[in-house]
Amino acid sequence: MSKIDFGRLLTAMITPFDREGAVDYDRAEQLAIHLVETGTDTIVVCGTTGESPTLSWDEEYKLFSVIQSAIAGRAKIMAGTGSNSTSEAIAATQKAAHLGLDGTLQVTPYYNKPPQEGLYQHFRAIAKSAPDLPLLLYNVPSRTGSKLEPETVARLAEIPSIIGIKEATGELDQASQIRSLTGSDFVIYSGDDSLTLPLMAVGAKGVVSVASHLVGKQLQTMMQSFSTGNVQEAMQIHIRLFPLFKALFLTSNPIPLKLALRLLGMDTGLVRSPLVAGTAELEAKLKSVLTEIGILT
Repeated sequence: MSKIDFGRLLTAMITPFDREGAVDYDRAEQLAIHLVETGTDTIVVCGTTGESPTLSWDEEYKLFSVIQSAIAGRAKIMAGTGSNSTSEAIAATQKAAHLGLDGTLQVTPYYNKPPQEGLYQHFRAIAKSAPDLPLLLYNVPSRTGSKLEPETVARLAEIPSIIGIKEATGELDQASQIRSLTGSDFVIYSGDDSLTLPLMAVGAKGVVSVASHLVGKQLQTMMQSFSTGNVQEAMQIHIRLFPLFKALFLTSNPIPLKLALRLLGMDTGLVRSPLVAGTAELEAKLKSVLTEIGILT
């Protein structure tokens, strides 16, 4: 399998909906172009931020195709094809491979809480089903109830198509252990914007970001500054953007993000039930933070 560079800034793209709650594919196309023009290296389609739990597979496949056409080689596309059913994840991943996408994001199985051997066999089976398609593990126990331990990650890293991990445990020690147990070609991405810079200090390459919808160029500058040794500049950007990182998770993602985009003139619709629209209190807080960091006047 040829090595694909997914870059430093991966954006977990939201899914726009129209007023009736249907996927707005035109707005999705426009948003994808905007993300590429503001620093995104890879667009992650139908991840958690994209409200994948309430999308049908048909909606997801159409989104994959629409985004693929929209950015046409200007950035990579990574499809969220994970599931708590191994056979379902395999079918979706094979479809992504057939569409010619660049990679897949595979979340740890949720609700059924498999043991470590079950997690290993799950991801191994998916990887073997599409061996030429790069696979990025997604470790987010706060949402799934299952945590990939570093030793299991190290075993999975021996499979050629498993190229790295989105680390969203919130634990620096976890990332440090993974880095110590895997080769340098196994990439680690922060799953939290607020931990991007700290995780880069222990060997992460970049971030699968939510905030990049709003501050993609600044995030790219932060990571580039750190990687070239300008740690002071990177730290200053991190501190300046930190209030935004936290505000975007004042309630369930992507409720704050969609509200923030609307405040900035990019209406991507509401969220799907069982998520609900943001409150007036949340809107006021977001306005304050967006004004504070200089992107809302």
